[in-house]
Amino acid sequence: MAKLTFPPFPQSLKNWTPKDRQLNHFAIRSFRDVADADYIAARLAYRAQLPVQFLWASQQTLEKYLKFILFLERIKVEKLGHDLAPALRAIEDAGLVLDLTKGTQKFVKDIDRTGRFRCMDVSFVVWWHWIISLDRAVWELRRFCTSEPRPRSLKLVDGEIAPRYRVDSGYLEKVLDDRQNPAREYLLWHNGFFGKSKRKVTVRGTFIAVNSPLFNHPELVDQLAGLAFIPKDVATAYRELVSCNRK
Repeated sequence: MAKLTFPPFPQSLKNWTPKDRQLNHFAIRSFRDVADADYIAARLAYRAQLPVQFLWASQQTLEKYLKFILFLERIKVEKLGHDLAPALRAIEDAGLVLDLTKGTQKFVKDIDRTGRFRCMDVSFVVWWHWIISLDRAVWELRRFCTSEPRPRSLKLVDGEIAPRYRVDSGYLEKVLDDRQNPAREYLLWHNGFFGKSKRKVTVRGTFIAVNSPLFNHPELVDQLAGLAFIPKDVATAYRELVSCNRK
């Protein structure tokens, strides 16, 4: 695993130095605000039935929230890429308990496995209840995208509506407060975790599955070299598939 270092972390907002505030402002703009926007984009893609875009935007959402938490906690991770699992492990190793529900843990793993393939490198499936899974995951992770104690203390209880919280200067909060914001409709649409109205959400439908062109014709993998980027692990898997098909 990547080597971790842990500089001193101010225990409350009162202890932030001017330099800390400048650094945090950078992280808010670069990670948290962009994650908030990616989240809305993922919901928009889901509503428009664009599964590849939903997976990619969901992956970007979770990645940036996790990186913001690492930044806020001053957890330095060398060579942290786009995979979600190493970021989660780094947070856990630092002693911060996110206390994610089993449903969110599973969703993060599913998105980590398929969300990075935004060019149809692999076949995929999107279960339509994943919109609720995304909303829940964002609600749980975003609690730790602030140093305020109240959001971090909140828990989800089975059978009960998610309690509402606000993140100071959060982009989602700005969208929610502005009734003229064009993104507001897509944020609130069938959302049981954000917005003033506490609603129960029912998602109809099952899933959508799409085969990758390479899955249908894995023998093309080497011919594509130099013409399109194929991740090494993916190329290896398709070569193994070709070998199996020849037996």
